[in-house]
Amino acid sequence: MRFWWVNQNQTHVQEVRGGFLWSPKTKTNGHRNYSYDTMTFVAPGDVVFSFYDTKIQAIGIVQRAAVTAPKPNFGVAGHYWDDIGWLVEVEFHDLPNPFRPKDEIDVLKEYLPEKYSPLQINGNGQQSFYLTETPDALASVLLELANVDIPALLTASFKGKEDAELEALAPPDVTSLSPRAALGALETYQLTLSRRGQGIFKHNVRLYEVGCRVTQVTNIRHLRASHIKPWSKSSETEKIDGANGLLLSPHVDHLFDRGFISFEANGDIVRSDALDASVLEHWGLAAVRNVRAFTSDQEEYLKYHRDQILIA
Repeated sequence: MRFWWVNQNQTHVQEVRGGFLWSPKTKTNGHRNYSYDTMTFVAPGDVVFSFYDTKIQAIGIVQRAAVTAPKPNFGVAGHYWDDIGWLVEVEFHDLPNPFRPKDEIDVLKEYLPEKYSPLQINGNGQQSFYLTETPDALASVLLELANVDIPALLTASFKGKEDAELEALAPPDVTSLSPRAALGALETYQLTLSRRGQGIFKHNVRLYEVGCRVTQVTNIRHLRASHIKPWSKSSETEKIDGANGLLLSPHVDHLFDRGFISFEANGDIVRSDALDASVLEHWGLAAVRNVRAFTSDQEEYLKYHRDQILIA
């Protein structure tokens, strides 16, 4: 197990909620960068400290090694980054009591490495680094300050190899392709993953959704990333658009996918007349009437679902 420190001051919300790290492969001038190269060194089971807004806000467990992937939608942040980079899947756990390393610098400074330190000697974060390795001794103190039980965290979050067939599907080698061809090959790869409920689509959905709105389950291992507008009816862009997805418990996904239920923009559940009311009773869903309002982007897809998928 190795420990890593990620500086997420521009991308914290998207990456932590999405369950991933992403970086370009090189600087804008094409030169290599230590804190981008480190993305290729992480391995499943490694621990990541998420540093954001001067605090350690979350602890992550790496799920899979880095793969080549298109840049997720970071909005304004990262607009100057390359469109192709490294993506590492991480299961993040928000700390109930985030802490400022600067407040503990008298203790921490003894363990700061001479090179590629995540903190300056005054306790401020190193803004020039994205991902840097954290020495074991420093990590031990940080975990104590975070009051985190790493063995328990590993047990709770490490998913391992859930799908042997999926693991065998290697990313395409794009090193010899033109930028346009490379993006096309990577998009095809990511679309293949997303069709299996994996890959960039699931990550993008998690930028909008934190769990199943109907059952309140938030453990991603027990949820499906379900397209609102069906895959077969979606454009290439819509197929990986996070707004075109919901995280649903399997039985709720069944009802939604088959058109037995849908949702209004304000979160009201719409039930088809074809739905046997006893099903909702047996599944403990009869009392759920509203699941919170959706964003305007999600509503565009939900309108399609109500008009085209919901059984009249």
